[in-house]
Amino acid sequence: MPTRSISTAISNVGHRILECRAAVCFLFALALSCISLPITSTAQTFTILANFDGSNGSQPVAALVQGLDGSFYGPTTAGGAYSGGTVFKVTQQGTLTAIYSFCAQSGCPDGRQADSQMIQALDGNFYGTTTFGGINDNYGTVYKITAEGKLKTLYEFCSQSNCSDGAYLYGGIIQATNGNFYGTTNEGGDLTCFAPYGCGTVFKLTPTGVLTTLYSFHTGDGQSPFAGLVQARDGNFYGTTGYGGAYGYGTVFKITPSGAYTTLYSFCAQTFCTDGSLSYGPLIQGTDGNLYGMTENGGTVQFGGTIYKITPAGILTTLHNFSISDGSGPDDALVEAVDGNFYGTTVAGGDYNVGTAFKISPSGVFSTLISFGVPTTGGTYPSGLIQSTDGNFYGIAEAGGANNDGLVFRLSVGLGPFVQTRPTSGKVGAKIFILGNNLTGTTSVSFNGTAATYTVISDTEIKATVPAGATTGKVQAKTPSGTLKSNFAFRVRP
Repeated sequence: MPTRSISTAISNVGHRILECRAAVCFLFALALSCISLPITSTAQTFTILANFDGSNGSQPVAALVQGLDGSFYGPTTAGGAYSGGTVFKVTQQGTLTAIYSFCAQSGCPDGRQADSQMIQALDGNFYGTTTFGGINDNYGTVYKITAEGKLKTLYEFCSQSNCSDGAYLYGGIIQATNGNFYGTTNEGGDLTCFAPYGCGTVFKLTPTGVLTTLYSFHTGDGQSPFAGLVQARDGNFYGTTGYGGAYGYGTVFKITPSGAYTTLYSFCAQTFCTDGSLSYGPLIQGTDGNLYGMTENGGTVQFGGTIYKITPAGILTTLHNFSISDGSGPDDALVEAVDGNFYGTTVAGGDYNVGTAFKISPSGVFSTLISFGVPTTGGTYPSGLIQSTDGNFYGIAEAGGANNDGLVFRLSVGLGPFVQTRPTSGKVGAKIFILGNNLTGTTSVSFNGTAATYTVISDTEIKATVPAGATTGKVQAKTPSGTLKSNFAFRVRP
């Protein structure tokens, strides 16, 4: 198992950092670090927020998550005190601190090489996965970590005979509406599939660390998921596999909370894979109810990749074919912003062939925002964007920066601030966190127009109760600096 996983990691992730290891890239990046650069217009600004230096981590590949304290958190795949990667915190002002170094114990039972985005769960703690470490320093883990850096390993994979519980996690976990965590493994499961490695699994994990395997992949229905899941508004989970399916180039699938599995689409169904192939990134559900994702390969330009929309029933529409010049090789998630457009990154293509950031409308109108690399940004091989409640986008680049260990950046395109609910749905009487900026002095909170009781916890956090009579719609907070609405409708569940 380790041989195949390591080779997969090299082909999927590791190759991104090789080109930028040349000394010339380092020198240009060093000269350009810590400056703000207008890219194409005065309304669009790229800022290097912080640089990794090895001791606080290096080679980050996972998207950030904004915490209730307003700061951003994420993992790195390398660096730290023990070279196994870190969990870091970076403030909106750019102060970057490693709060935990992986492989702190002999044999790395706490995990190493965290490739996936963390989440902040309902208990306020962060949860994430590592690709390696755990049992025999090899098969991956799920961990819980506080904002102060106290880490607990919840589960070590390959704990069951023949790794029937799965192994190697490139995708993160989500917390479902029932409070449990769900995710995928890249290998393990039924070892008769691609013997002796297995084709991967879908699993459920309770907050106390009890794991249930919901499904084991079998090549024809999908193989080797690199991405995690999304829970759609119908209560089911949707995801992608990198390989397998009817044509061998990956799938989109649906699975119910009880484990009933359906293959919705097999990539490369069209001649020359013009519908895309190798879907390594996760799906998101748009406000229109459709699912959106990207393929790393295929499309009308070989090795370009695609952006696609797929209905919950499995009808796929290609929205954009990357042309190399506007980006190629996307392998992360899109984010739907407050303007209704989707934003994302590619790890290759663009002016310097080291990645781009882009915008695309739900109908497929596409524009490249920036090309990464010397001399524009100093960062190379970016990963997925998030939109912060200040309206700006934040992301990471795997390499480049002042120390060539990667960087954290902010991309402003002129969008305004908003508030975000955690979670995005709940029943009447449920306690909901509202994340934002400049919330001190808030005078009212309402759920789709229905007033709610609330407590201002800090300048970035409000705790509110879903009021009786509330209906699905935007959450609104009246603050001294203006009225802020939630980026998405809060769904009131029966």
